[in-house]
Amino acid sequence: MKDITPKLIGLFKIGYCTPQIARIAKYLKQPSTTIHYNIKKLEKEHKIKAYKAVFDYSKIDEGFCNFILISLTPDEYGNPERIAKELAKHSEVESVDICTGDCEIIMKVRTKDQNDYYKFVKDIIPRKGIGKITSLMSLKQIKTEFVEL
Repeated sequence: MKDITPKLIGLFKIGYCTPQIARIAKYLKQPSTTIHYNIKKLEKEHKIKAYKAVFDYSKIDEGFCNFILISLTPDEYGNPERIAKELAKHSEVESVDICTGDCEIIMKVRTKDQNDYYKFVKDIIPRKGIGKITSLMSLKQIKTEFVEL
């Protein structure tokens, strides 16, 4: 049988997952139609943005996780969303938040290893508007997406 695992992982990462309605119905002791109706209502109200698989990243060659604290240059300080949206387009970037404190943006990046991370930092990060970055390497993840590991 053909191995399409990388393609499936890619689709799962962008939201090609669905809730297990029968399993939820059994757990809540409610009819599947009731579960389906309520889920569709939550989706319509935009309370549910997407469904996503939670991975063991070390098993899909994305186990090297870093948080990057980004300080903007004075000319970009007034519009951090522009740079944040630009950075968010890269597949290695798991999340981007605009924050307060010593930096303006915090970004979570996943790569295969430190060599891929170095390439990301070297090729992607040095751009107009970014004054300084600080990398924080995750040594071990205990909980992600509400799932304890």
